[in-house]
Amino acid sequence: MSFELETALSPEKLRRVAIDPVSRVEGHGKVTILLDDDNKVHQVRLHIVEFRGFEKFIQGRPYWEVPVMVQRLCGICPVSHHLAASKALDMMLGIKQLTPTAEKNRRLMHYGQILQSHALHFFHLSSPDLLFGFGSDVAARNVVGVIAAHPEIARKGVLLRKYGQEVIRMTAGKRVHGTGSIPGGVNKSLSAEERAELLKDIYQMVAWSREAVGMIRGLFEQNLVEYNDFGRFRSAGMCLVSPSGAMDLYHGGLRARDIDGKTLFDHFDYGRYWDVIAEDVKPWSYMKFPFFKSLGPDDGSYRVGPLSRVTLCDSIATPLADKAREEFMAFDGGSAAGATLGYHWARMIEMLHAAESIKDLLHDDDISGHDLMATGTRQERGVGVIEAPRGTLIHHYRVNEDDQVIRANLIVSTTHNNQAMNTAVREVAKKYLNGREITEGLLNHIEVAIRAFDPCLSCATHALGQMPLEAAIVGADGTVIDEATRDHRGLTRKV
Repeated sequence: MSFELETALSPEKLRRVAIDPVSRVEGHGKVTILLDDDNKVHQVRLHIVEFRGFEKFIQGRPYWEVPVMVQRLCGICPVSHHLAASKALDMMLGIKQLTPTAEKNRRLMHYGQILQSHALHFFHLSSPDLLFGFGSDVAARNVVGVIAAHPEIARKGVLLRKYGQEVIRMTAGKRVHGTGSIPGGVNKSLSAEERAELLKDIYQMVAWSREAVGMIRGLFEQNLVEYNDFGRFRSAGMCLVSPSGAMDLYHGGLRARDIDGKTLFDHFDYGRYWDVIAEDVKPWSYMKFPFFKSLGPDDGSYRVGPLSRVTLCDSIATPLADKAREEFMAFDGGSAAGATLGYHWARMIEMLHAAESIKDLLHDDDISGHDLMATGTRQERGVGVIEAPRGTLIHHYRVNEDDQVIRANLIVSTTHNNQAMNTAVREVAKKYLNGREITEGLLNHIEVAIRAFDPCLSCATHALGQMPLEAAIVGADGTVIDEATRDHRGLTRKV
C-alpha cells in the first residue's frame, strides 16, 4: 500500500516533492511525496506515467506476427517477450513438446538475455549506488564515475553484457528485436562456427560472474546493517520451478508462498494462471496491481524476480550457482534472503547460473541439430510463461478461426512487483526522509529502493488502469481546439 499516515491535514495543505523522472531505470516513472511543514512524510507513491497499448493494437493481427511485434515493448528485455509469446502460440498450436534442438536454442537465447540484462542492471545502473554510497555526490554517482574509479569492474560489466548480446544475435538473428523463435519452434540452430566462437569466451564469463557474486557479497559484509534494513518488508513470492523444484528460468510450474513461508500453490499449471491471480487497478497509475485470489487484493500482493526465484526454489541445476545460492541463504542467519537489496545478490547468482547454462548448452550437439519444428492440433487459446530477468512474465492470447488475435493479456514482471515496489518506497521514506530536510541524496534512497527491483516501466504499462488518458488538439497558433479525458468512467470532453 502507499504510505499514508493518519493525519488531519488534507492533501492540498501538504507540500509535494516529486522525483520525476526516476533515473537509471528502463522507462518513465515518478515518485510523489507529500510532506507537512515539519517534513513529516504523509504519503509516498510510485506513479507509472508511460502508456503503451500493446494488448489492443495486436488485436486483428495474424498470430505468427505476434512474437516479433510484442518484443517492441522493450529494448532491454525483448527476448523475454519474444519467447513468452512463442510459448503461448506453441500451446495454441497444440504443441506439448518442442524438438530438442528448438528447445535448447530457445533456452540458449534466454540465458543470453538473462546474462546481458543482469549485467546491464548491476554494473551500469545499480553499481554507482553500491560502490559510492546512496547519498554520494550525484556528479560521480553514475556509470561514468564507475568507469573512472573502478575501470576493471566497469570493463567486465561491459564485456559480460556484450557476450550475452552475442548469444542473442547468434540465436535470434539480431541483438535487439530478433526473429529466431517462431510458433512451434525456431527458424535456425546454432552453426558449428557460432558454437566455436561462443566457446572461446564462455569460461571467462563464468569466472567473471563468480567474481560479481563475490563482489555483492563483500558489499553486504561491509554494509551489513544498512543493507539488511534498507526498505525491508515481508512479502509473499512467486516463480516457476522445474518438476524437481529446481530453478527453471524457461519453463515449469508456478510456485507461491505467503509471507510466513506457507505454500499457496506448487507446480501449478500456468495455463490456468487466472485461477490463482487477479489484477486490481488504482486511479493514480497506468500499471495494474496483481494479487493472489486466495488472499484478496488487500493482503494478496507478492513479489517476483531474482530474490523470489533464488529463495523459493529448492536448488539450482548448475553447481557454482547452487553453491552460491546455499551461501546466500545461510548468510547472517538468512537475513539477506529477505532484504530488498538482496535482489542484487540473487541477480548475480542468476547471472552465474546463466553463464554456466550457456557453457553446458554449447557442449550439447542438439544445439546444432536440424529438426527445428514440432506440430500439434490447433487450439483457440494459448498461455506462455517465462522467467524474464525481472520476474515472471505471462502472455495470454485468443485466436479466431481466421488466425487473427482477438484477445491479449500480458502480466509482466514489473506489474507483479508493483505493490512490492510501493511498499519498499514507503519503508525507505519512513526511515530516511521522515522529519528531515529533503536533499538530493536522501531522495536517491527512494530511487535505490526502486532500482533494486530492476523495473522495466515500459513493459509494465501495456494496459490502461484507471489513470486518466488526456488528449488535446492544439492549433498552429497554440490555442487548444479540443480536449478530452478518458478514464474508467468513460470519455469526458472539455468544453
